Amino acid sequence: MRRDVFQAIADPTRREIIHLLADRSLSLNMVADHFDISRPAISKHVKILTECGLIIIQQQGRERHCKANLHQLKEVSEWVENYRRFWNRKLDALEAFLEEDGKKKKKKNK
Repeated sequence: MRRDVFQAIADPTRREIIHLLADRSLSLNMVADHFDISRPAISKHVKILTECGLIIIQQQGRERHCKANLHQLKEVSEWVENYRRFWNRKLDALEAFLEEDGKKKKKKNK
């Protein structure tokens, strides 16, 4: 099953796993060592991240190493950018309104 990137980053533990892997590849055991939860719980989080393409698992000898695939966050970035532009337009319009309203009040008070 292909999971949604938004679902994956909704969980703070998964966000922390992505953060850990952003700079370097780590074995599953090394990832698990950073958390105070069970290894099966970490495996579940890693599985979700793998299913949505945010991390890639590579077999290296007897160990499985995880590395981040941050290109998958592009969907999130584009979604956030749409709302950033939306709110910037709204705030710019509010600023213009308040400036015009302030000018009208100054003229009225003279």
